[in-house]
Order: sequence, then C-alpha cells, then structure tokens
Amino acid sequence: MKRFFSTICLLLALLSAQAQEKVAMLKYGNMDSWVTRTIHESAVIGGDDKTLYEIGPNKHIDGNNPYRNQGGSPWGTSNVMAKVSGIVKTNNTVYREKRGNGYCARLETHIEKVKVLGLINIKVLAAGSLFLGDMTEPITGTKDGEKYQNWGVPFNVRPKALRYDYRFKSSGAPNRIKLTGFGSGSEVQGKDKAITIFLLQKRTEDAKGNITAKRVGTMVVTYDKSTNGWVDGATYEILYGDIRKNPKYNKETMALRSCDYARNSKGVNVLVKETGWAAANETPTHMLLQFTSSHGGAYIGSPGNTLWIDNVKLVY
Repeated sequence: MKRFFSTICLLLALLSAQAQEKVAMLKYGNMDSWVTRTIHESAVIGGDDKTLYEIGPNKHIDGNNPYRNQGGSPWGTSNVMAKVSGIVKTNNTVYREKRGNGYCARLETHIEKVKVLGLINIKVLAAGSLFLGDMTEPITGTKDGEKYQNWGVPFNVRPKALRYDYRFKSSGAPNRIKLTGFGSGSEVQGKDKAITIFLLQKRTEDAKGNITAKRVGTMVVTYDKSTNGWVDGATYEILYGDIRKNPKYNKETMALRSCDYARNSKGVNVLVKETGWAAANETPTHMLLQFTSSHGGAYIGSPGNTLWIDNVKLVY
C-alpha cells in the first residue's frame, strides 16, 4: 500500500509539472510554410534555373534579386545567391522535405563547385545551416563568409528549454575536410558532427556601431551518430549565467564567442564580441539559434552529413 501511494504521488507531481509547463512554437517553426525562389545562373556556367528554399509564407519568387526575409519570418538559411566576378551562382544546402501531412527542413553538407575556363575555378565545402536572422545577398566571394550573416533576433524573455524534432545521418567519415575555394583543401582531424547552438545575449552598441554582448543563456548539443528515424520532442535545458563550473559545460562548444556578425543600427554587419558572462538572473536582448549539419566552422565538414529539423519550440 505504501508503494502504491508513493507511485500515485509521483504521478501527481509529474502531471502538475506538465500542467505548469508552457510551450511556444517559434514563428514558422513547424517548417510547414516555405518560400521558393527561382534563380537564373549565368550562361557561362550552364545557365540553369535553380530553386532555393527559405522558411516563410507560402509563395514563389522568380528572379535574381537579393532575398529579404518574408512575412515576418525570423529564419535565415545557408541557401544563397552569389555574384562573383559578374557570374551568378547559387548554393542550396537547406531543403523542404515532406513529413507526414506537412514538411520539415533537411540540412545537408556538400561540395559546391563552379568552373569557368580562364576566369574562375572554385570548390567550397558548404554545410546546411538554419538560423534565426538573415543573410545579406548577393554573396560576392568565399572569403569571410560569416560577414554576410546577421545572426540573432530581438528577444527579452527567459525560457527553460529548447524543444524540437530531429533526425540525423552521419557521413561515416573518420575525419573532415576543409575547402575554402582556394587550393586543393586539407584534412581536419575528428569526425564531423551536426550541432545545435542556442544562446541568449545582452547586447550593447556604442556610438561607432560596435556591438558587444554578455552571455545570458547557453545550450549547445552535437550529434555524431545516425539516429534510427525521428527523435520527437527532444528537450534541452538552457543554462543561465556563468556556467564554466557546471558539469554540462563544454569549453569547445560553449565558451564565449567573437566570431559572429550582426547588423547594427547603422545597417552594417559587424562582429559581435562577447565580453563576459551575465548574472544568472539577467534579462537578454537577443536570441541566437542555429542548426548546422557540420561543426567546426565555415568550409569544414564531411559531405553527406545530413540533419533534419521540425517543430522548433521554447519551453517556459
């Protein structure tokens, strides 16, 4: 009888916790609504019409015009139109894929090639990336590609956790490669992983437009083993304040960053420098979230790594 009452109390406690939990889907976070873009690549590289996918209202855009987020969508992707030496080229590493009665996002790592005899010969490793923010088009070169990304959206609340559905397929390669578009590339030690990065920052901009930030909240998770189908409702706790003594802290993936760009009040993309850890009870000004099919930075990864994402939510 005592064990029976203990079980009942445990069940009641669990039900009470679930009743108090509030879950909010990020805008367009169910991945069921997409913008498709038809880009006409230059004749010297074949003149193909290519389709790029963006998360936003259901609509189609035809033409080589710089993309801006549609319908209030907070989502940017690594799908871009580039114009290098007058040549229009696309890269598509995030795809709309059917899932049940709706859709999900499929993120792939691959090698993008463009060759024009006597003018240009580029091979670039491109990972699929889905993030909160936007890209500045057209991309005009492979150098400093991060500068084209406006990372993060205004946000001033404190969720408990991030929740989403995912599926992962590893390339199986023991090491990664680095291809920047220059030279023959190189090998990078270590197996490739898909990665989810969720950060809350308190940002400050000075009179010159420089942006600094204190880290308010942190959640980073990596995947290196293929899943057996979908993992639904994966939930990850957000850690607040200075987490360096927390057992979950991983210096390699969770340390303060100075490698991300954001658009300042002057309309210029500038480096965001994290200068320290905020107090554990601090309120953020911005939320940063990125899903990527490869880790380790730009132009590094293993072709074939694939990450599927769906139903992105915040838990309060």
